[in-house]
Amino acid sequence: MTTIVDLDAPVPKDLVKRHFDAGELDRVWTSDITYLRTGEGWLYLCAVRDGCSRRVIGWAIDDHMRTDLVEAAVAMAVAMRGELAEQVVLHADRGCQFTSAQLARFAHDHNLTRSVGRTGVCWDNAQQESFWATLKVEFYDRYLWPTQAAAKLAVGDWIERVYNRRRRHSAIGMICPVDYENRITQTAQAA
Repeated sequence: MTTIVDLDAPVPKDLVKRHFDAGELDRVWTSDITYLRTGEGWLYLCAVRDGCSRRVIGWAIDDHMRTDLVEAAVAMAVAMRGELAEQVVLHADRGCQFTSAQLARFAHDHNLTRSVGRTGVCWDNAQQESFWATLKVEFYDRYLWPTQAAAKLAVGDWIERVYNRRRRHSAIGMICPVDYENRITQTAQAA
């Protein structure tokens, strides 16, 4: 179970209400943590996806699931997107990493508004849960991973080269996330 609730932490509101695609890039980002089994023990992967394009814009993988893991993934997303003109909603489950004071400070410093779904309701973060299913069914669970190093390298490669640049999505016109973002950007520049 990756969702460990901190009952003492202030809980952000659910600003998304299962509407992950706001119709524009960088309006809603979804995030979560999943377990990855290796021959050397568990790894934990945190990913951040753009709700509109479905692109994984930040990710971090390590042998722990402390808030530092989430912060590293969100920091990658912020670095990839640059300075954001408007606030982005960062939506996740109620795991203690996402409700922590550490992540609250980081989010504030980077113009991110935190949002969380209800406890134990996976549909409130369904877009991210769907990504985990895709990762595991189409890639990760098809292999045995004797070492953590091999798993880290392969997961990063799959996210960046396969999922973001080749895997098509029915929700975005049967093209990959990078092509979808390029199409949106070109349309906006032409207008």
